[in-house]
Amino acid sequence: MDPCDLLDALRRDAELGDRIVHVEHLPAREARYAEPKEPVLPAIADGLARRGIDALYAHQAQALDLLRSGHHLVLATGTASGKSLCYQIPLVEAAVEGRTETALMLFPTKALAHDQLRSLRSWLVPQLEAVTYDGDTPQEERSALRGRARVVLTNPDMLHVGILPNHQRWATFLSRLTVVVVDELHSLRGIFGSHVAHVIRRLRRLCHHYGSDPVFCFSSATIGNPVELACALSGLEVALIDDDASPQSARCFGLWERPLVDAASGTRASANADTARLLARLTREGFQSLAFTRSRRGAEVVARISRGILEEDAPDLVPRVAAYRGGYLPEERRELEDRLATGDLVAVAATNALELGIDVGGLDAVTLNGFPGTLASMWQQVGRAGRSGRRSLAVLVTGDDQLDQWYAAHPGELFSRPPEPAVINPHNRFVALPHLGCAAFELPLTDADADYFGDDLDEHVAELVRDGVLRLRNGRCFWGGRRPPASAVSLRSGGGGEFRLVDSDTHDLVGTVDGSRVFQVAHEGALYLHQGRQYRVVHLALADRLARLEPSDDDEYTQTREDIDLTIVSTDARRSIGPARVHLGRVTVTTTVTGYQRKEVGTGDVIEIVDLDLPPRTLDTRAVWYAIPEATVDELGLVAGTLIGSLHAAEHGLIGMLPLFAICDRWDVGGLSIALHPDTGEATIFVYDGYPGGAGIADLGFERAEQHVTATRDLIAACPCDGGCPSCVQSPKCGNWNEYLDKEAAVRLLTTLAPG
Repeated sequence: MDPCDLLDALRRDAELGDRIVHVEHLPAREARYAEPKEPVLPAIADGLARRGIDALYAHQAQALDLLRSGHHLVLATGTASGKSLCYQIPLVEAAVEGRTETALMLFPTKALAHDQLRSLRSWLVPQLEAVTYDGDTPQEERSALRGRARVVLTNPDMLHVGILPNHQRWATFLSRLTVVVVDELHSLRGIFGSHVAHVIRRLRRLCHHYGSDPVFCFSSATIGNPVELACALSGLEVALIDDDASPQSARCFGLWERPLVDAASGTRASANADTARLLARLTREGFQSLAFTRSRRGAEVVARISRGILEEDAPDLVPRVAAYRGGYLPEERRELEDRLATGDLVAVAATNALELGIDVGGLDAVTLNGFPGTLASMWQQVGRAGRSGRRSLAVLVTGDDQLDQWYAAHPGELFSRPPEPAVINPHNRFVALPHLGCAAFELPLTDADADYFGDDLDEHVAELVRDGVLRLRNGRCFWGGRRPPASAVSLRSGGGGEFRLVDSDTHDLVGTVDGSRVFQVAHEGALYLHQGRQYRVVHLALADRLARLEPSDDDEYTQTREDIDLTIVSTDARRSIGPARVHLGRVTVTTTVTGYQRKEVGTGDVIEIVDLDLPPRTLDTRAVWYAIPEATVDELGLVAGTLIGSLHAAEHGLIGMLPLFAICDRWDVGGLSIALHPDTGEATIFVYDGYPGGAGIADLGFERAEQHVTATRDLIAACPCDGGCPSCVQSPKCGNWNEYLDKEAAVRLLTTLAPG
């Protein structure tokens, strides 16, 4: 029996069969091989042979030809398709031939960098001196590493704050730089990707200063716009390789819908329990499997429940079930990875820490505890199984979010829908201005730098000169501050200034939050979840831009109440959508957090309502908005509370469904619905980017407005609850505590906007 046979058995199970609402059979794919135009060196062929590789896949040969000829490229092929070899081979070739070329490799996590370092060293080429250079690298070792390194593996943050500002110390390395690898391209999106775009431009500028012109190789999971994203990040023309020629075993994909416990409220059976049940069943049948969860806590809970189930009838398997998550010591994580790769671990419940390209060998099955937010992530996770050549299994246990339930109602879309595009906005002035300061510190800015920073350079420089940030001398702009600017510029901030979140007991930095969102997520009394671990905010010091936290095991969550005022600054585009009009433009959002609720996790019951006295926060950003004429409102019979409820419910649905069309999180966007907005004179629904200046999400929402409205209408209409639930119109981030929601009226309104 293979894992697909097990799925068939589950479908025949009297208790569980109804939960499997769809099964998709994905056929096997044969490998396609090709030779590069110039054969690899004998030493390379020997290294490949040690890996059991006697021929290159067609996409690998194509990539090798492009890199050798100096073309920038993006590799957008599936998990386990051998993308790393495409850029490793040229690096090893250069080392074997004795060339003094250097390479820079950027990874989003330290774990990936260290995994790639092990892979590079496994070539057993002494001349290929590869090192990791990150925040963990001891200061006393950094000088020696700079002097001898041929390949430096680091992350965007370290490049931004540790390498570029100190480029004189890296002069020899940068002058010889021929290849820059940017791995996990799809993770460079939104405000983070917008920042990284400027970091890459600053790198290119310094390379030109030192006389080098490196080739860029981007590596990505399958996304909707890999070339567009790579070009936007680098400012270069980039070739695409997306024809995956690697083999793939046949796969069965099951969609698992938890049964309704209370149809009126939309409450379903526990996703953790169902995922754990699947993991235990797969383990008992002898299949090595991985269950992806959305949080650290979820990983621990699923592993614990699975072990408890196995205690009953397979106690010998209990030690071979484990959780894997961030927060473990590096040696603990590596031990788990090794045990998984060797087969000693049979089942692992993991966060998305195992989603990225760490090599853990071939698995028989993958279970997803909830849709991971994007199709790109889903296929990345599912691709962890099926490398052994026999049929593999993937099961998606749907969650309560709007996207989960939309896919449960439209299962075919999981397999036919193209992956979502990832969007960035390098032109965001709140992002561009700080990086121009960093660039001026590195080298004085001149008119020629428009080649890197775009046509807005003169306007942005003039503003920085007026503000005293830059000083103009002899046609060049110099950094005007006393201290290097890079350390004050976070790559994850939209320009609202960062607040540090610190553990009160250990004084460790838990994380940071942008100033534009701090009152919503880090007010005093807030429960803050960081990588699955929960803290309570005990003090918020505005002057110090610091929040002190303490660990909390309370089975509750907090939700703020907000007063929002939104002003339209300018309209860039508009068009009709049904009898209404959809607009795109700049807005100013003023938010005042007035209080919060403490609520029980299991029931949602309110424990306490606490007032807050906080100053208003202003956000300049971009929005898409729908203005509904009074005649349409009258025709639909939407009056008084019904109108407000329809707009508010539609707003929540639109925000929840926006990730269907862009790789984003609903926490990255905000919304406002109002029966009569003073700037439009009509009933209006706004959906806006949650970061200063915007990250491109609103623009994509405008572009896909008709599809967005239709999908939202279909989701809400199909939900079996009576008056609205978290799967359709309720939102965990609602500033009005999910009051005044009218599900039925929202369906009528959205149907009018998108009647198809």
